[in-house]
Amino acid sequence: MVVAGGGTAGWMTALLLAHSAYGPRLQITLLESPQVGAIGVGEGSTPWLRGFFDELDIEEAEWMPACNATYKSGITFEGWSTRPGFESYFHSFASMLDNLTMPQFVDNVHARLNRADVHAHPDRFFISTKLARDCLAPKPQRSFPFDVWYGYHFDSVLLGRFLHDKGVQRGVRHRVGHVTAVQQHDNGDIALLRLDDDTTLAADFFVDCTGFASLLIGKTLQTPFVSYAENLFNDAAVALPVPHDGPIMSQTVSTALRNGWSWKIPLTHRHGHGYVYSSAFCSAEDAETELRAHLGLLDADVPVRHLKMRVGRMQKHWHRNCVANGLAQGFIEPLEATALLFVQRTATLLVRALEKGDLGERAQTDFNTTVNDLFEGTRDYIVAHYKTNTRTDTDYWRENAANTRLSPSLERLLRTWLASEPIIPGLNGGAFGKGYPIMSWYSLLAGMGLFPNAGQMRPATKEEARHDLAQIDNLIERSATNFPDHRELLQNIPLRSRENSLQAYFW
Repeated sequence: MVVAGGGTAGWMTALLLAHSAYGPRLQITLLESPQVGAIGVGEGSTPWLRGFFDELDIEEAEWMPACNATYKSGITFEGWSTRPGFESYFHSFASMLDNLTMPQFVDNVHARLNRADVHAHPDRFFISTKLARDCLAPKPQRSFPFDVWYGYHFDSVLLGRFLHDKGVQRGVRHRVGHVTAVQQHDNGDIALLRLDDDTTLAADFFVDCTGFASLLIGKTLQTPFVSYAENLFNDAAVALPVPHDGPIMSQTVSTALRNGWSWKIPLTHRHGHGYVYSSAFCSAEDAETELRAHLGLLDADVPVRHLKMRVGRMQKHWHRNCVANGLAQGFIEPLEATALLFVQRTATLLVRALEKGDLGERAQTDFNTTVNDLFEGTRDYIVAHYKTNTRTDTDYWRENAANTRLSPSLERLLRTWLASEPIIPGLNGGAFGKGYPIMSWYSLLAGMGLFPNAGQMRPATKEEARHDLAQIDNLIERSATNFPDHRELLQNIPLRSRENSLQAYFW
């Protein structure tokens, strides 16, 4: 098997393949071009990356210092809504403790949807919000029996190098060369890759990790590309780093700007900053100027990096004897840091197919349906951020709010919510909102202040106001004393505890 392309996508795929039960039967060669650099600048992940390292038995104490990595408790969204009291909200990652506060949050949201004047902003109900804001690490003392789900921030270039070293150690063959031609069998399958030194690399199966170029799945196999441009407008970004040595927050911050949003991502030695925007509304030069002004760096000599993004997905992620992964298979803008989640899930699905010994047409169809559902569900969740915004300062935000090119699934979800009906049955039943849990959808919609008839609130009944929020405040305040300072913990990361399971979360 040949994995064409390195970086995090290529090496994550190769490592999962090599680690699988089918791995000993595979001869895995990863081909890396010296002419193609790393694309990723997002430097963030979802909590599922924790499972990747756990599965490979790689300790945080080993990989995190090598990648200047920090912990991530969730994402703050600043300025996406102008509704009073809802100008900012935090999308928490789950914790076992949330089982004690999530029911109250959902009850209050439902009461407010029915115009009851109760507190229904998510920031007050979840411990991850406090951890992020107070620069605490989401890893409690061993005496505290509640695990917290968390992601990571990291230097993507350093992570790629770390995974490269691990892959080679674990038997993945590494070959350097640039593909100049792809030769196919008579039936259309890929036969071999011809390299710039005039050698060839043949295999029975190929994984395309060649980035936006999609050299194998796209250019060679001519797999159609499904664009998301009509409902996700952003197609460009500008990024720059800023050194820092102060307290380290355990969160990403997404701040709405004139024609997109900026990210702030803390590493151990710097903040990564960037501006994701739509080139239909803003030039690259104007985006850079706005980002520099936002950061107070208009006159600073700080180099920037400009990037173009192709937002959408391949119609098929497994086509003939090729599976695409990473940017080669598709990309949804980095608002929720899902890029590595797609890599991990795609590689895991390929491993399962190999372990079952079924590479036939039915297996390919099931594979493609599963990955496409993941893309569609994630797209809907991200589109919902833009659709529910209330900014009116630029055409960009007004057109996002007015956008009617939504999926039927997202239309049903928003229609149900705005009819003041619970969306939990639809989420649990798979009618809409696939890919994100109840907690995420309620945090987004309530956090944006999306409550119908908000100007016609009425006093809450005794039943609607039955939850004592002071008790929740006290629970979260006291629980937070069990979590260490983020920077201090990073200087001495403990070994993994296997006593708690991520499967313990009910929400």
